[in-house]
Amino acid sequence: QVQLVESGGGLVQAGGSLRLSCTTSGRTNGNYVMGWFRQAPGKEREFAAAITLSGTNTYYRDSVKGRFTLSSDNAKNKVYLDMSGLSPGDTAVYYCALDPRGRWSERSDPRIYWYWGQGTQVTVSS
Repeated sequence: QVQLVESGGGLVQAGGSLRLSCTTSGRTNGNYVMGWFRQAPGKEREFAAAITLSGTNTYYRDSVKGRFTLSSDNAKNKVYLDMSGLSPGDTAVYYCALDPRGRWSERSDPRIYWYWGQGTQVTVSS
């Protein structure tokens, strides 16, 4: 059974940076797709970024491109989401999710993900 645990959320001022981590446990391989989603208060969950656990492929929604960077450290079973240039619009609960079937072409669709973390709160103050 795969489990995901996010960490690294917190309160940051606009323009600041945060690093989120998602630690995986259980059997995985480099073809798995990890997606990051976020949900702001009163809004639907939205896709933010995705990476293959091998680190070979990454993808970002337009609004975070150039500000968010995904990387993987397979030795530590961790994926990092480095966020910079944060604005209040980035305030949300951030979730990592894992698709064991490696469906990269559907990476932005939350329905492909089998496993989800518990979420970590990111709050950006103005």
